[in-house]
Amino acid sequence: MKIQGVAYRSVWVDPDDGFSVHIFDQTRLPWALEVLRLTGCDEVAEAIVSMKVRGAPLIGAVAAYGLALALRVDSSSDAMERDAARLASTRPTAINLRWAIDRMLTRLRNTQAADRVRVAYEEAGLICDEDVAQNEAIGRHGLALIEQIANAKRAKGGEQTVKLLTHCNAGWIATVDWGTALAPIYMAHDAGIDVHVWVDETRPRNQGAALTAWELGSHGVGHTVVSDNAGGHLMQRGDVDMVIVGTDRVTRRGDVANKIGTYLKAAAARDNDVPFWVALPSTTIDWTISDGLTEIPIEERSAAEVTHVTGRASDGAVTSVQVTPDGTGAANPAFDVTPARLVSGLITERGLCDASAAGLAAMFPDFA
Repeated sequence: MKIQGVAYRSVWVDPDDGFSVHIFDQTRLPWALEVLRLTGCDEVAEAIVSMKVRGAPLIGAVAAYGLALALRVDSSSDAMERDAARLASTRPTAINLRWAIDRMLTRLRNTQAADRVRVAYEEAGLICDEDVAQNEAIGRHGLALIEQIANAKRAKGGEQTVKLLTHCNAGWIATVDWGTALAPIYMAHDAGIDVHVWVDETRPRNQGAALTAWELGSHGVGHTVVSDNAGGHLMQRGDVDMVIVGTDRVTRRGDVANKIGTYLKAAAARDNDVPFWVALPSTTIDWTISDGLTEIPIEERSAAEVTHVTGRASDGAVTSVQVTPDGTGAANPAFDVTPARLVSGLITERGLCDASAAGLAAMFPDFA
């Protein structure tokens, strides 16, 4: 995607700078566009934990490069296994992280130590290229859904704008490029379809208000930020034609783990007959588990993310302020699980399918 007309991916390697890995510091967006240079495994791990880099597919890609950086220091098998475990432990919910590390190890365990650095960079590059291709395909398949809504509106006359609601950030900065939930929206906009996006603020880290709004604005897509509690109201008024979200893990029967608050949007969508679609690459499917409520680990993050908010003051300084009384505790589950029965369908790189064991098995017979 582009920023001020310049094409970027969300992670890239600079061969002229010691093969360092570069990412955007997402904790600085939307107020500043800062590039971080990562040179070692510990720096990559810290960037993931602190959410300087985030988004399930992107975390996996950056962690893959993190292992390549670690191998530059010590390419022995013992060190490789230790560093891989370190990277895999940084975030528990997103399955792409574990998938990427396992894929790297599968390739590297069968590689001589002297060749591991070269092979690691090659494999991490393949992971990135495949992610871009998968997300572009997701965009095309999701575009068909938006086109159906647009065609139905044209046939009826009257209001022509396709109104979409999304939660958290599932755009290009959550992946290597294109995004998952936002990819169909970008393609619809580029195809000339009149779309408007309701952007949930996504407390407590406000990834919708900060990241999704920044992305959509940079691409020229019409959007409005709304409080997290406004989605149901908008659906009741007929102001949402479709909800589309990303996900950090999907079980083999179609349960979906996504940013906290997603379940409530799905419940409101079901009550108001609004289609609720989830966009994901196949790398986000965890074929080893079935029941999302009992088997997906839910990351518990710092209470400070709830008790404090970060923003830009009138003098331009970015600062954090406390919004709760002194001594008041806070719980901060980062994700929730939406049962498959509330999901209208899944948008994958291979096409659309039911959020069910049968639907996923039919779409991915080679994995199921």
